This record gives sequence, C-alpha cells and structure tokens, in this order.
Amino acid sequence: MSYLEEIQVKNLDHLGIVAGLIDEIGIVKIINNKLGIDVREKISAGTVVKSILINGLGFVSRPLYLFSQFFQDKAIEKLLGERIKPDYLNDDKIGRVMDELYKYGLNDIFIEVVLEVIKKFKIDLKYSHLDSTSFHLDGEYKREEDKEKQEEEKIIKERPIFIKKGYSRDHRPDLKQCVLDLITSQDGDIPLFVRVGDGNESDKAVFGKVLVEFKKQIKFDSIMVCDSALYGQENLQLIQHLKWITRVPMTIKKAKELVQNIEVEEVKDEDKEKRSDLNLESYTWKEEIVTYGVIKQTWLIVLSEKRQKSDLEKLEKQLSQEEKKSQKFLKEIQSEEFEHPQAARYKLKAINKKLRLLEIKEVELIETYSKKKEKIYKMISLIIKKDEEISRKTKEAGKFILATNLVEENKLEASEILITYKNQQSTERGFRFLKDPLFFTDSFFVEKPERIETMLFLMSLCLLIYNLGQRELRNCLKRVKKGINNQVGKVTLRPTLRWIFQCFQGIHYVILNGVKQIVNLTEERRFILSLLPASCQRYYL
Repeated sequence: MSYLEEIQVKNLDHLGIVAGLIDEIGIVKIINNKLGIDVREKISAGTVVKSILINGLGFVSRPLYLFSQFFQDKAIEKLLGERIKPDYLNDDKIGRVMDELYKYGLNDIFIEVVLEVIKKFKIDLKYSHLDSTSFHLDGEYKREEDKEKQEEEKIIKERPIFIKKGYSRDHRPDLKQCVLDLITSQDGDIPLFVRVGDGNESDKAVFGKVLVEFKKQIKFDSIMVCDSALYGQENLQLIQHLKWITRVPMTIKKAKELVQNIEVEEVKDEDKEKRSDLNLESYTWKEEIVTYGVIKQTWLIVLSEKRQKSDLEKLEKQLSQEEKKSQKFLKEIQSEEFEHPQAARYKLKAINKKLRLLEIKEVELIETYSKKKEKIYKMISLIIKKDEEISRKTKEAGKFILATNLVEENKLEASEILITYKNQQSTERGFRFLKDPLFFTDSFFVEKPERIETMLFLMSLCLLIYNLGQRELRNCLKRVKKGINNQVGKVTLRPTLRWIFQCFQGIHYVILNGVKQIVNLTEERRFILSLLPASCQRYYL
C-alpha cells in the first residue's frame, strides 16, 4: 500500500457547526419519532433531513438532484454517522422523505421543533413579527389550473397550494409564484411559525387568520407586530383577543385627517438625551385615543425627519417630472383640431387623469374653420398647480401612524411602540436569507406543489438553525465582553454567522493510517467554538 492510499482528507469547514446546532435542537430525533425508523433502510428520515439542512447551509447553491455530489468531498461519516455513504442520499430517497414529511404534517413538525428551541434556549417571546413574501417558480404544476371550488377553508389547509400568478413583492407579476407567511421572534429573529399559501393569496385576507392559528398552536402571551395589511375591520374583529401593534393605512379617512391636521409634539430638552440613547433622536410623535372597528386603540402619529426629507425630495422630483410631461400635453392639446367641444373636453379630462400635482385647465374654446372650410374647435389652455394636493403631500411627508390595542393598564410607552415596529425588519432579514442566490432556492425544480411546500418548510428550518446559532454566538460574546474580528478587521460583538462560516473554511477531517484527526483548528477557531453549544464543539474538539 502506498503512502497516498493511507491518507484520507475530507472537508469539514463550517458544517460541523451546522450539524452541532441540528443535534442541539434535536431535529433528527423529532423527525424519527414522527415518521418512525424502518430497520431495512440504510439511513433514517431524520438523518436525511439533517443532510438536507447541512446542504442548505453549505452555501454552494447546488440543487437537490446534485445532492449526493455535495457530500463526495465532505466528512460525511463524521457529520451524519458511521457507515453513511453519499450514494445513500439519492433523489429517490430524498423524494420519499419529503413526501412522508408532507403527509405527516409540516406544520406539526415545525411547531414541535420551535417549542423545543423556545424551551431549551429560553427565547424571549414578548414580541413576535408577521410578514409575507413571494417565491417565483418555473415549470408546470399539476394543480395550477385546477378550478377552486373549495368552500372557505381553515388557514391550515388540507389541500396542496395553488401555483398561480399574483401580486409579486419582487415586481415579477409575469411569473408563477407561491406565498410564504413567516412569524419570527424579536429575540434573535427565530422563526416561530411558517405557512405556505397560494400564489394569488392576499395578505389582507389571511393575516388575521394566520395570527389566530399561530396563537392556537403556540400558547403564550406575545404582542403581535405586523404591517398595514393586518389593519382592517374584519381582521381587527378576528384578533380582538390578541395583543397587537400595526401600521395604519393612509386610505382610512381618520388617518388622513390626523396626518393633515395634527401637530406632533416638540421634544423637551430632558427627553432629547433619552431619545438619543434609544436611537430615536430623529423622531417626534403624538398619541391619540381612537376607536376603529369597535376596538379602542392608541394611535401614535410619528414624524421621521429623515423620511420627511426623503419624501419632500421625491415630491420635488415628481413635480419636476410632471411639469415636463404637462408641457408636452399642453402643446399636444393646443395643436389638435376637434370636431366638437365635447371631444376637446374629453381629451382634456383623459390627460388630467395622468397628472397628480398639476392640471391643464381650459381657458377658452375657439370656434374656427379648417383648411377644408370645416367647422373645428381649438382649445386654449394653461398649466396650473394643484395647490391643495401639493399641500396635502407636504403635510404628510415623513409621517406615519402606528396603532395598538394596548391601552389603559396595558399601555406601552410611545418609544417602545416605535422601536418594536422598527424591528419588523426581523422577518425581512429572514426573507433575504431565504432568497439569497447562494441558498438552495434553485431547488424549486420539484414538480408537485406538495414538494414546494416541503422545500419551503426545510428552508425555514435552515433559517431557524442559522438565526439560532447567530443569536447564541452574539449572546456569548456579550457575556464574555470580548469581540472577534469582522471582515474588515474591526472587533465586533455582533458578527454574522455567515462570516463565522467563512472563518471555518479550510478545516479538514484527516484519517492517517486509521488515526482520525481535525487539522487547521487555530486558537481563534477554538475560541469561537467555545462560544457555541457543546454539540458544535464535539465535531471539532
């Protein structure tokens, strides 16, 4: 036997961290308890799910049909267990496990994983955030042309989703899509609830039902935070027994009146330092008690200086663009010959529909004759500003309204309402993660809507693992009061887990003459491992 034949070198990199987090949560055990273990199978369903999650967080953008190739150069026996081979993870096996997961109930499995995470890692659930996004899909799907004859269903549906065109959050209405509703904790952005919906589903129609179902599944006293899609009389009635904070849409008459007429309060000198500490120095506000949808609420009318400046700049730009456009329209209508006065006024009305801040006004309609001696009409007109509309937009600049049903003895401080709503970006961060081109959204090659739902369930588990690992790392750094260098060499207490993954590139699992060892484990990497759960450390130390 040659020297080369006695050495095996496999990549471990950051995948031991991922595997350790999966172990710490207990995902393999939960899946195997749900789906059972068939002794005739070479690999259990729980281990297959673990391998999918490791693949998903490998950030190599390989679709599932190249799945076994992902593990060809990886320390698969170290990560998944002794005697596990890459060819065990073929597309047939993965497909069968995905179908079993769907058949058992994706929601039930996800909730059990979430409850385990909440309990083990003591996730603070005072605030939870709801939002939705759309995922674009290619190919033909068996149910996309089915006629929807179902009666109104529960929010957790017994039928697969419909892949359809709908309102696209990524501005691609030409593509078919499905919708993902996501609820995350404010503490660490941990996904708490995931639901996949039809491609043409409306947020306004389902957000209230999603929150009600969420509270049934996970029983705790959390304040729900959502954008303006939640705010409507029907939804408010539906969630009247829940605690919530949401944004009020400017389409509501009362909201328009308040934004136009109310003056936000000046900041007192003694409050300036406090607001600066909360990073709210550019905000002012005023509170009002309002009853809407028979629900008594606190409305917080907020003025953001930065947003006001941006809105006024946009208004100025819009006015400039309309001036150019209206000059063109003015020239067009004044040069045109009309057979009847009604035709001229109809054309003027159509033009004015295209303008928002300006208006072309009729000065005089002249009766004259064409070169062919036919009676015609020509319009003399001029451009005027819509002063009332411009004034309205100027007053609205930088203002928005937040609403909560926490009043009287449950009343929140105005600053807490605003800070909590600003943290609504926790779900948006989750969506950016799921849509990252390095993530395995390219795996949407599957041909059945059931597989699409299952894939999004698995991707959401990846998000949960990633955010949990990041939360644990940052909390530990905060406790030990020692940072690590970020990408530009500056010490930080809030590194991204992706950067940590990059720091672990080049760690290998080496077998030399039957002796197994980890190589390239530097002191910095050992320090990082000491901040992570013990299950992560076992893959390296």
